[in-house]
Amino acid sequence: MSEEQKKVIIIGGGITGLATAYYLQKEAREKGLSLDVKLVEASQRLGGKLQTVVKEGFVIERGPDSFLARKQSASRLAKEVGMENELIRNTAGKSFVLARERLHPMPGGSIMGIPTQIAPFITTGLFSFPGKLRAAADFVLPRSNAMKDQALGGFFRRRLGDEVVENLIEPLLSGIYAGDIDHLSLMSTFPQFYQVEQKYRSLILGMKKSTPSQPKSTGEKKDKGMFLTFKTGLQSFVDAIEKKLEPNSVMKGVRITGIDKNTNGYELELDGGEILLADSVVISVPHHVTQSMLKQHRFFDAFKEMPSTSVATVALAFPKEAIEKDIEGTGFVVSRNSDYTITACTWTHKKWPHSAPEGKVLLRCYVGRPGDEAVVDLSDNEMVKIVLNDLNKTMNITMAPDFAVVTRWKDSMPQYTVGHKERIDHVMSQLTAELPGVYVAGSSYDGLGMPDCIDQGEKAVQQVLSFLYSKNKKAIHS
Repeated sequence: MSEEQKKVIIIGGGITGLATAYYLQKEAREKGLSLDVKLVEASQRLGGKLQTVVKEGFVIERGPDSFLARKQSASRLAKEVGMENELIRNTAGKSFVLARERLHPMPGGSIMGIPTQIAPFITTGLFSFPGKLRAAADFVLPRSNAMKDQALGGFFRRRLGDEVVENLIEPLLSGIYAGDIDHLSLMSTFPQFYQVEQKYRSLILGMKKSTPSQPKSTGEKKDKGMFLTFKTGLQSFVDAIEKKLEPNSVMKGVRITGIDKNTNGYELELDGGEILLADSVVISVPHHVTQSMLKQHRFFDAFKEMPSTSVATVALAFPKEAIEKDIEGTGFVVSRNSDYTITACTWTHKKWPHSAPEGKVLLRCYVGRPGDEAVVDLSDNEMVKIVLNDLNKTMNITMAPDFAVVTRWKDSMPQYTVGHKERIDHVMSQLTAELPGVYVAGSSYDGLGMPDCIDQGEKAVQQVLSFLYSKNKKAIHS
């Protein structure tokens, strides 16, 4: 008798849900499992924050523009879906910090704002003499007391002082997490810095010792950066994964409003009142949506308290001659105490030459910071005006843009605040106990970047298979 077919439903078609669906279906094919995998997405498109606008020869990302090359799961999935040849690395140009009304080159040898070479920090105009002196105290300060968790900001202020934090570390780190570093969790974002300090006492010396020294460049790979993207845009990666999914396994425009346990598994209620049955469920939607689907389980209340911030991106396309005062580099971040609305700007045509046609310029600015998110609600025209006004303080733009692409991400950046890891671990253990076979994965939990999300999808695949099949083996043999 053939084995009874098992049903798995994946809720949410962002990159986490896509990776989960792809790898589950692949495992089922390769292992001859009778598995019906369905991916359910509330909107009319897949990919979540991965969205690309291709217009007039420009390739413009609305969300993330790339991923870290050293985290291999994204490149591995690209190879799986035949996108390997579309991968390209960024051009590693100079980056700047906008502080005290001028652009300062990022000090050489800084890793996330932490010095690993002393000379560039001594000579930079980014910090005052007292600021440099205070940062040097890191060499003599004792290591901090062992702690379960603490705020990123507090940790770095104690080691390097306020000025290095405000002008360098904060703009870099809050750019990654779109959050307030005085609330963000050290152990959920950069536990390696805590480990380095505990091991070497001095953060600067520790980073110097634990960072592999760069081989002397022969000029060959000098201009290649640490990031990868697809020359056809991240959306094309989403489309390639979708094409590889089994026919009729994706449901778009379908919202799941509730999940209930029954004797055989789970009942998922759709907004139209229809019920889907599942033996196992992977939930890869934002944490607050997860909580609303499972509000009868009080342990998910922790997700109600977990904040998310809003940001916007404003991409501006120009003819080359519009920029009179150009800067040799790929972009800048803005120090926290500067009177600017933008928090960062990428000279995208320089960082990613494929993104703009010859003779054109593409600038992409980020707007909105924790505590000042109202700007995200302004109209496109108002936002473009504010961004141009900010840009004109450091460069001379003489023409209106050919066009602008404004994207708002409302409450879409989950904040890993102090204690995040413990809270998530608690929810996960309660989930295992009360709802066996239900798993959560995605940017709300264990890493925001594309590879982190794909890793979580791959982990969910293993959890589902282990739940569905090792349990059965036990039942057969008992």
